[in-house]
Amino acid sequence: MQIAVLGTGEVGRRLATKLVSLGHEVTMGSRTADNAEAVKWAEEHDGGHGTFADAAAAAELVVNATGGLVSLAVLQAAGADNLRGKVLVDVSNALDFSEGFPPKVVSPDGRSLAEQLQKAFPETRVVKTLNTMTNTVMVEPGRVPGAHNVFVSGDDEAAKTVVTGLLGSFGWPADRIIDLGDLSSARATEQLLPLWLRLYGVLGTGDFNFTVSVAGS
Repeated sequence: MQIAVLGTGEVGRRLATKLVSLGHEVTMGSRTADNAEAVKWAEEHDGGHGTFADAAAAAELVVNATGGLVSLAVLQAAGADNLRGKVLVDVSNALDFSEGFPPKVVSPDGRSLAEQLQKAFPETRVVKTLNTMTNTVMVEPGRVPGAHNVFVSGDDEAAKTVVTGLLGSFGWPADRIIDLGDLSSARATEQLLPLWLRLYGVLGTGDFNFTVSVAGS
């Protein structure tokens, strides 16, 4: 697929690199077409780079890997026309570090960030996933031993099928992918972040993940 990764931070670069390794054509989007991180990544990985709008316009699927507090503004810069009808994979979390660590999770009107994005772009097919783990585990689940889970939330079943397929290509076994239902379920996964951050502080590493263990299985 032609995929746009919006965001040039560590998460965006990690996901973009993995997607290129799987044979996808990836364009990294940023505020300016000459963003230094995007240019460097594109040169090293034979990818593309451009503005948020440039990247989204050429893509079949879009990944939001921006900081959650600016995600809405980023997608507005990408343009509703460039996002219309496309699957938007939202891996972001709206974290407010203004009072230090650990940050607060921002919940607009008591809803998830993913729901806020879906409301702002009703013709875009938003799927929330991968936001409950560090970026290295996102693309290499085998870093964490044993069985552990990734969650998927979204209103569009076909879009979730596309995203589940991508997760499988990242190495996530089908039986470890849990479809939580509609996009309102993203409220729960976004609220896992305070626990994740506390565990990170205690364990001193991000190489861990959540496991759902069911009696009798």
